Amino acid sequence: MTLETDIEDLWRRYDQGLTATDTTADDEATLDAFLDALEAGEVRAAEKTGDDVTSWTANEWVKRGILLNFGLRQTEAREYGGVTYHDVLPLRDTADLAERGTRNTPDGTAIRRGAYLGSDCIMMSPSFVNMGAYVGDGTLVDSCDTVGSCAQLGEGVKLGANTLIGGVLEPVEDAPVVVEDNVSLGAGCRVTSGFRVGENSVVGENTLLTPRIPVYDLVEEEVLYGHLPSDRRAFTRMVESSVGDHDLFEGGAYKPAVVATDVEERTLEATEREEALRE
Repeated sequence: MTLETDIEDLWRRYDQGLTATDTTADDEATLDAFLDALEAGEVRAAEKTGDDVTSWTANEWVKRGILLNFGLRQTEAREYGGVTYHDVLPLRDTADLAERGTRNTPDGTAIRRGAYLGSDCIMMSPSFVNMGAYVGDGTLVDSCDTVGSCAQLGEGVKLGANTLIGGVLEPVEDAPVVVEDNVSLGAGCRVTSGFRVGENSVVGENTLLTPRIPVYDLVEEEVLYGHLPSDRRAFTRMVESSVGDHDLFEGGAYKPAVVATDVEERTLEATEREEALRE
């Protein structure tokens, strides 16, 4: 038996009515082993199957394992920082982070069980990384940032302050939010609903990236939905909306869009990592 087959078997029983009060010690051991594998980076909620950013696909059995850890565990009173809270899981043990050169600042960094943080990462407080998320080597999670369940962040990513990275846990067949290697997201950005950001891209602050908002790619001269190609500089602009023809609007109505151009050298220089932060 492998971990995958154990999770699939547990999911079948859960689908047939298994509850948290019915689980055995072996069932709990499977759930714990699954969380350990997530935290070690041995299994991931999604994987890239080709060269393009659009080739990311969900690992459905992994997402089922995450859902089982909600459905087959009892909510318990737990302690963190002298405060009692109630959840199905404790926060992640962070003893392994120091040996990889990763650090999280006190009073406000919360890493939930089942989250992976690579080497040389920095988590500033307050910030939160949810179960099933993957944070690659050298990535900076800044103050007031949230990394949602199953979100996949590559290496050398920079999240500006107050950035929201959504997850996508359900449905299990849908790929989560993906931010590939060396992407820089400005302060206040939001990436949601399974949107995928290609490597080496720079996104201006307060930009909303979601499949419902079009990306006007001026490099290839096409309109895209659901992803930003690699090596782009992206920012928000307002475009005319068909609602502007309504009698209630004077002077027209507009809706947000994302404009993508080539990344200029001066833009890359402005987003370079400060190595002093990691010495």
